[in-house]
Amino acid sequence: MHRRELFRLLSAVAVGPVLPPELSLLLQQAQPAVGYKLRTFTPHQNDTVVAMTDLIIPVTDTPGAKAARVNEFMDLILTEWATEDERSRFLAGLNDMDVESNALFGRKFIECTTVQQTALLQSLDDAVDWQHLPLPSAVDFLPDYPCLQLRGEFFRSFKLMTIHGYYTSEVGMTQELKREIIPGAYHGCAPLVPEKKV
Repeated sequence: MHRRELFRLLSAVAVGPVLPPELSLLLQQAQPAVGYKLRTFTPHQNDTVVAMTDLIIPVTDTPGAKAARVNEFMDLILTEWATEDERSRFLAGLNDMDVESNALFGRKFIECTTVQQTALLQSLDDAVDWQHLPLPSAVDFLPDYPCLQLRGEFFRSFKLMTIHGYYTSEVGMTQELKREIIPGAYHGCAPLVPEKKV
């Protein structure tokens, strides 16, 4: 699988933490190193991404998307793996979040209350037909669905990148999925610990 195919595949695979092994491995390689510096998102765009991802995967009894640094994962994917066209379209959709928020609430997305932010994300999620929407193309928005540029194409990509960025992060794999990224020494006939999955 070629790295440049990843952005398209992130929008095409099923919602959920289960991924084909080769895609899962690629996404693990896309996790940013400690001390990663943003290269594509502006500070304002990054704040918007952090707020959105934190609403999609909030803190519960395990850390959420913010702790998993999903915003940095997205920035790395957009910087190193997406084409210029894919990056431009994604950023246009992200910038439209403020346009949409201003139209509804008279303020930028990050200036809205959590209730308002949640309502906007819910409306975007509701606009995506997760069961029947044709798979998006890496080059063209869906011509039969012109209203889906923000409400479909962008949000579909954004939500799937959030989910897959989270579940392939160290936090998502070890604390949420209870998987050992690097298994320890082999101990034959050792009892299986129910919290750990291999």
